[in-house]
Amino acid sequence: MEENQQSYVHLARYITIAVDIATRVARGEYRIGQKIFGRSTLAGKYNVSPETIRRALTLLQERGIVDVMAGIGVVVKSDLAAREYLADYNQKKVLLEIQERLEVLLKDREKLNLEKDRLTNQLLDYTFKMAGRLQKLEEVSVPANSPLLGISLSEAGFRARTGATVLSIYRNGHEIVSPEANTQLRTGDVLLVVGTHEAAEMVRQMIMGEMIYYKHPEKG
Repeated sequence: MEENQQSYVHLARYITIAVDIATRVARGEYRIGQKIFGRSTLAGKYNVSPETIRRALTLLQERGIVDVMAGIGVVVKSDLAAREYLADYNQKKVLLEIQERLEVLLKDREKLNLEKDRLTNQLLDYTFKMAGRLQKLEEVSVPANSPLLGISLSEAGFRARTGATVLSIYRNGHEIVSPEANTQLRTGDVLLVVGTHEAAEMVRQMIMGEMIYYKHPEKG
């Protein structure tokens, strides 16, 4: 049978002509035994090529709706067959419309998946780039020649100057957790600071005297 999905998509014009003629037969506009116009007249009526009309009439003849007789023309054969054909056509049309809609949805889903993958890769790339700037825990030792010896955390002003925070101080085998602001730095202290790598490096430079120091009233 020629009326399959492929012919519906690519040769829909001849099918719509067949449907139109079958509809007229079913309504009684073309009566059983009546001779319909010839191929050339039908081609002009529907503004299509004779080949398109031939396909439409072949389809109608296969379904028993008309007879195409040489020397006589196209004669209506059955209005019942016309109604059955229209019922089948409408069912197939609904199925094809559903299939076409599903294809559209599948393409949309594919586009969404591609966009999701793109954004996911973009997020991962951004995360990796930012990883070096995330907060980290670093240890900074206080040497014997540090200019900050005897200076309190508040006077050093680590947080205000570098953005780093001193979480604890390891001193003589003991840990001073959340040290007071007036805690003074001593030789051998190991400061556990949280901040970016750059901030921790600035703390180290302050302690080593590589960064100009001046007293700051804010707490470190």
